[in-house]
Amino acid sequence: MDFEVPEKIKIITEMIDEFVNKELIPMEPEFLKNDFRTMLPVIEEKRRMVKKMELWAPNHPKEYGGMGLNLVEHAFVSESLGRSPIGHFVFGCHAPDAGNIEILHIHGTPEQKEKYLRPLVEGKIRSCFSMTEVEMPGSNPVMMETTAVKDGDDYIVNGQKWYSTSSDGAAFAIVMAVTNPEAPPYLQASMIIVPTDTPGFNQIRNIPVMGEAGTDYNGHGEILYQNCRVPQKNLLGQEGLGFVIAQERLGPGRIHHCMRWIGICNRCFDLMCSRASKRLISPDGRTLSTKQIIQAWIAECAAEIQAARLMTLHSAWKIEKFGVKEAREDISLIKFFVAGVMQNVIDKALQVHGGLGMTDDIIIPWYYRHERAARIYDGADEVHKMSVSKRILRGYEGRNIR
Repeated sequence: MDFEVPEKIKIITEMIDEFVNKELIPMEPEFLKNDFRTMLPVIEEKRRMVKKMELWAPNHPKEYGGMGLNLVEHAFVSESLGRSPIGHFVFGCHAPDAGNIEILHIHGTPEQKEKYLRPLVEGKIRSCFSMTEVEMPGSNPVMMETTAVKDGDDYIVNGQKWYSTSSDGAAFAIVMAVTNPEAPPYLQASMIIVPTDTPGFNQIRNIPVMGEAGTDYNGHGEILYQNCRVPQKNLLGQEGLGFVIAQERLGPGRIHHCMRWIGICNRCFDLMCSRASKRLISPDGRTLSTKQIIQAWIAECAAEIQAARLMTLHSAWKIEKFGVKEAREDISLIKFFVAGVMQNVIDKALQVHGGLGMTDDIIIPWYYRHERAARIYDGADEVHKMSVSKRILRGYEGRNIR
């Protein structure tokens, strides 16, 4: 693996860093006070600026208006954008649209691409991904109660979903539903495009998370599908391959998430070091023991961030070179490792800020509330640890290690 960053990516990330510093971070005090929908007019203005700079949709296909960066190249972009909670949205490479765009590009029909993919890449509409269910473990996508039953030329969808992020205001959902209940477990579910204005699509609420129920893009919807009828041409990919397509979506998606988390780490680390270098905590300056504790935290955080960054970039390189299947172990490792590093860095940064760290006068508490879920979604830490350890141990079966 070549560790040299291509000159093109250096220029792109420098432009993005400057934009984040000058245009997005100054918006954050208002972002912290208002709901997302209230902020949309000014956010849309920033998006127009990004499009004029030709930095829109960095990881999306060129033929649909994106920049066409590969996974490793976009990893650096995602790190830069992660320094602000609105970075990815303003640049048009935000989840869940990013993953939906990817699978629409690979598996969508020409009609689906024109109707859903093109306006999605252009930022004219939003989408959501409707998989997790209230009564089923979200970490096991083969356990699903939502059904899509054929009736003439249609599917009739029934079921209850939650944590359908950004469903509030989305134009359509990609729904995981059981279409082939008699098939083997991994071939039972399919992905179906369901426009949100379809009768029977009911947005029940935005789920309150850590005391906040966000709006619009910043919400996590609970949805009830009640005899929701959509044409069978809305099937995405082949029937019964929903799980396979979901796995394709998750691998690159975890690279995007992990590099975004590292961007969050970088932001919180900078704030922590700035605070530590300025704050007086005793009449005589600083007590030696407290100073040494904070110095140790800074060193440990710096090492953890660097390790997480290199692990993630290596995983992205491996996916590009060998494919998702060959990188499964690496993807599981970074999912729980980087999420843990991020939580530790945020917590240490909050602690160094003392009482200020508990207030929304700074961005750290927002990250503390919203990013704790990183250790749960897309498979809880425990699931990834068990899965990767089983694969590692299989490699030792029958070996005589001395």
